[in-house]
Amino acid sequence: MKKIQRLYPAPSQEVFLQGLYLEQCIYELGSFEKPFVYANFLTTLDGRIALEDNHTGTSYLPKTMTTSDDFRLFLELHAQADCLITHGGYLRALAAGQLGNILQVGNSHNSADIVEWRRQRGLPAQPAIVVASSSLDFSLPQSISDHGQECIIATGENADSDRIAHWENQGYKVLRAGSHLQVEGAPLVSGLSQLGFRRLYLIAGPQMLDTMIRDRQLSRLYQTITHQLMGGEAFHTLLPGAQLGDLGHLRLNSLYYDPLSENGVGQWFIRFDTL
Repeated sequence: MKKIQRLYPAPSQEVFLQGLYLEQCIYELGSFEKPFVYANFLTTLDGRIALEDNHTGTSYLPKTMTTSDDFRLFLELHAQADCLITHGGYLRALAAGQLGNILQVGNSHNSADIVEWRRQRGLPAQPAIVVASSSLDFSLPQSISDHGQECIIATGENADSDRIAHWENQGYKVLRAGSHLQVEGAPLVSGLSQLGFRRLYLIAGPQMLDTMIRDRQLSRLYQTITHQLMGGEAFHTLLPGAQLGDLGHLRLNSLYYDPLSENGVGQWFIRFDTL
């Protein structure tokens, strides 16, 4: 198994990459009163998380950014969640074949041990899915029902009533979690805690991260930084909103160095905890 270098906390030492995040036992954290909310992002040295096609306006992740090591750690975080919080934009891109399906544990070739890890700890076979959407204009992939996953739809108080009725008539619970159109962090976490969820994994992009931080709901941020400059005139970064001030202050918990991955460059795996 591959080893990487722990740089922080000292002393530096070699550790196995496989199991690195499983050993942090996120699945034991959180409570119904205060769920544990965590996020994971991949960025370049110049802060890109995705580029945008100038002709279609579609966001995409350049293949040179991703590695099997980064994806392995993504899966280890994925496997410890009670629910995955995604968004309508991802589902639209999934339906169009622009992105891969990351809504189930065990869909990739290197995740069989993660499925077994989840089973041994008495966790449900699959996490629930939460779709945050202001427009409620998306389709759900067949894989959600095939795997028996609970699916909850979150939207704002001012969302279109016909679209809400459309989903409710199909048997889905629609959670009002925002004072206007957009889903907001605090009411979303509160609503999910009342439904019995304790560990919430954000795979919903920068808008969701932004509202979770501003509403003081984020517990932990994982970040992979690939050692490359991406450039690009149209791009997305980690946060889209106004200055955060003290809300954005984080504490470094750990830093690992992967010196060489299959894309030819190194990367850091970092964990930050909120203050």
